[in-house]
Amino acid sequence: MRLTPTSTGWNTCQTDFVKDRVAIEVQFGKYAFVAYDLFVKHLAFFVSDQIDVGIEILPMKSLQSQMSSGVPYFEGEFYNVIRQGRGVPAVPLVMVGIEP
Repeated sequence: MRLTPTSTGWNTCQTDFVKDRVAIEVQFGKYAFVAYDLFVKHLAFFVSDQIDVGIEILPMKSLQSQMSSGVPYFEGEFYNVIRQGRGVPAVPLVMVGIEP
């Protein structure tokens, strides 16, 4: 967890791993959390000059189909990022898909 100063005090922004200016999120939760990771967490760390790149690890569709409902999958989230266009999110990002 990192603490960053804000105009109202201290703000906490937690991620799974941060080392050597790289933030890593492993996401096997619900769909909404991927968007939060990509567009809030990684961006907050990048803007506050705590990371140079964010890495998001997701299950591939082949693995997601063996999991409970509501779990995001790499191919769908990759499409969502590409659909937003270059520069969104405004942080260097690596997406990794995990197969069974």
